[in-house]
Amino acid sequence: MSNTVIRPDGQAIKLQDLDPRLDPWAEIERLRREKNAIILAHYYQDGEIQDMADFVGDSLDLSRKAAATDADMIVFCGVRFMAEVAKILSPGKTVVLPDADAGCSLEEACQPDDFARFRAEHPDHLAITYINCSAAVKAQSDIIVTSSNAEYIINQLPKKQPILFAPDRHLGAYLAQKTNRDMLLWEGTCIVHDQFSEHEMVKLKARHPNAPIAAHPECHDGILSHADHIGSTKGILDFVVGSPANEFIIATERHIIHQMEKAAPGKTFHAAPGSDGSCNCADCPFMGMNTLEKVYLAMLNSAPRIEIPEDLRLRALKPLEKMLEMSPRPDAVTQAAE
Repeated sequence: MSNTVIRPDGQAIKLQDLDPRLDPWAEIERLRREKNAIILAHYYQDGEIQDMADFVGDSLDLSRKAAATDADMIVFCGVRFMAEVAKILSPGKTVVLPDADAGCSLEEACQPDDFARFRAEHPDHLAITYINCSAAVKAQSDIIVTSSNAEYIINQLPKKQPILFAPDRHLGAYLAQKTNRDMLLWEGTCIVHDQFSEHEMVKLKARHPNAPIAAHPECHDGILSHADHIGSTKGILDFVVGSPANEFIIATERHIIHQMEKAAPGKTFHAAPGSDGSCNCADCPFMGMNTLEKVYLAMLNSAPRIEIPEDLRLRALKPLEKMLEMSPRPDAVTQAAE
């Protein structure tokens, strides 16, 4: 099976070659103009990367915005599957990822060959796949979903249609409960959302009884059962901005708090704790691999560069287009994929 290639450059300038006096902010600005580049930063990136990006948001929304621009280069400050989606929607643009090793535990948990065998064992099931997966897995799926549109899309399917859901079992279980469906779930989890501790969450809530808990549906049920709001990363951001409450407990990757503090500066936010009571587990190690220096080098070298064989790109695009067709605002999103 054809797979995405992250193309390095043999002549690339390396991190250790950089002059320590280099100002990455100034150099990034220069290259942004020279290369007609657009910089995308996921909500889970470090605050300084969010602040220098052209757009900050969830993965699909960022790729849609980039596709609608006339940029020649997309610099995706996120993880590999996100940069792949940007390339799928913008095949004519150069897409670079600051760190080639910035993967995702959900993507790693669902390898293409394993997924192919899983599908073959359940030929009557429709494969609904979370966007947090590789292009090769997307190409084997019937419909791609995000955490914000999955429930809406599943509710459009016939009640008798068997569904298999991959790769996040917590999100799948949440959706099965919300849609009253008996779904066959892949056994993947997010390395961040799976580590939040219910025991420590209860203790944190006791210290802040007036703080609503906002959680991402990738969290396990022990966390979701205490949540006042469950939603996508953008949905959680909108919730805290619109809520009359003045403090919140946030059960998702903690770098979203940077945007919350900018959008609601008078409010207080507490990151959900892990088993040791700290918020260390709320940092995604893959997202943290990107730095300003690596962003600069990716722009300078045009590498690591995402390259997807056209046959794979078209097969991965098909279930993404199906998602866009079934999403709540099809006209608004379909245009961005063209």
